Formats: sequence, structure tokens, C-alpha cells
Amino acid sequence: MIVLGDALTKSELIAELASANPHLRGQDVETIVATIFEEITYALARGERVELRGFGAFTVKHRDARTGRNPRTGDAVEVDEKSVPFFKAGKELRLRVNAGKVPRATRAERKKA
Repeated sequence: MIVLGDALTKSELIAELASANPHLRGQDVETIVATIFEEITYALARGERVELRGFGAFTVKHRDARTGRNPRTGDAVEVDEKSVPFFKAGKELRLRVNAGKVPRATRAERKKA
């Protein structure tokens, strides 16, 4: 089981997965992780929804153009319409996070292991 701490970078995720799966080469794990992230990204770019059962769903939300404010000067600024990625956690993920079933390890503890 991978134990996550404060923040997990992509390279730390790859290292954790490689150590948990010694039968896989590190380079293969890196390719797997990169491929998964790329496929999620490409699906979202096509406007598709990506659902990972038990984890959550990635979708794209569209924001209309609006008039915003420059926080420094207070001047009105036109903000173009845009699409932004959105993640909604699945029920199983929410329950595990709220129950605290996954022990937290600090970054230092992860590096020691």
C-alpha cells in the first residue's frame, strides 16, 4: 500500500509505485503513470468525462466571459470565457478520507522508507 503524506509529486508517485511493484522497471512505471495522465488530459480536452470508480470523476466546466477586477488597482478587466478542469471525489474516496483510514506519513518518513 502506498502511504501518502503532505504533497505528492509525480516523481514521488512513480517512486512509490516502483517500490511497491519490484517486478516492474522504474522506467515502465514512469511510462504507465505518464500514459494515464495523458489519456485523462486528452479526454478532457475532447470534452469527455473521465470516471475512475471508487476514486472520482474529472469533467470540464465552462466559465462564461465576465468583467473582473484587478485586485491591485481595482480597474475593470474583461475576462474571456474559458474551460477549466473539475474533479469530484467519489463516495469511496470521500469515506476513506473522512474516516482517516489511510495513515499519513510525512515527506521525511517517506524518504526514509
